[in-house]
Amino acid sequence: METMKLAACIVRFFTQYLAQIKGCSPRTLSAYQDSFALLLPFAARRLKIKTGSLRLEHLTADLILAFLNHLEAKRGNCPATRNQRLAAIKSFAKMICLLYPQHHRLAQAILCIPKKRTQKQLIGFLYPRQINQILQAVPITSKEGFRDYSLLNLLYDSGARASEIATLNLQDFDNANHCLFILGKGNRLRQVQLWPKTSQLLARYIAKYRATPKWVCRQSLFVNQRGQPFTRHGINGICKKYLPAALSPKQLQHIHPAHSFRHSCAIRMLCAGHALTDIKNRLGHENIQSTMAYLQLDLSHKKQIQQKLIDYSRATITDDPKINELIDWENKEDILAWLNSL
Repeated sequence: METMKLAACIVRFFTQYLAQIKGCSPRTLSAYQDSFALLLPFAARRLKIKTGSLRLEHLTADLILAFLNHLEAKRGNCPATRNQRLAAIKSFAKMICLLYPQHHRLAQAILCIPKKRTQKQLIGFLYPRQINQILQAVPITSKEGFRDYSLLNLLYDSGARASEIATLNLQDFDNANHCLFILGKGNRLRQVQLWPKTSQLLARYIAKYRATPKWVCRQSLFVNQRGQPFTRHGINGICKKYLPAALSPKQLQHIHPAHSFRHSCAIRMLCAGHALTDIKNRLGHENIQSTMAYLQLDLSHKKQIQQKLIDYSRATITDDPKINELIDWENKEDILAWLNSL
């Protein structure tokens, strides 16, 4: 079998497979570059050869597993980060299957490496009264305060990610129609209808409170004190600044600052009776399964849905003592004990 230099395969992976065949975003390319910047030196040290001497055949499943263990043991990475590095390597293995079919067996061995089980992240959301407490803590009389106030309102109203807000341009905001055009993950563009209040805040921020940007970023919507566009880390920093007005220090440890506004937007829409597809489209989820997670949070809404189902069953199903016993859940003192007794 023909041997191949690993460096040549990696160059083709980034320039042809990711950029041209898959059309990945610059953010994905950057994340994958970080993964291989860690993998190649590790492989060279383990095999005691120079990085330029690495060949595709060296990229075995055993080497990958050793690298993943190294990330956790030596670099202190959490299982979620380990899985992200593995995802980049598996994407490389998929390219091997497509462009180098003679190395199909090696690629399949890599693709069979399982992800490590991780602790499920808490979907931390804020109640309306907590949102009000946070907004009331913002000093809107100052230039920076009004910017922060507009930003927090936009996060809660739009449900956008911090990274999406950071990349917004002036032309993405349509004040006349109260809407925002957001470019999200996977280069998916979506149109979000804003509250009139949010549109008014953004329009006033742009007209009176927006800092003078540098020439290269003159179209950026949110600009910091240095005249540069905000990053997602900067937006998270603003959220961290005001969240203590509504949350205790212990609660802050288990909540993602900017994502808490995103989750709150989803829960608000769910309580208002919006369809899951509406929430999916507003948040920019790729599939409905991501949106289904919010059904686990709004227990009062779930109870209403359950009651509607029971009412429908009683109206359409003939009277049966066994069915009546099953649907008479409201009269049970301990519903969990009752379920365990079935």
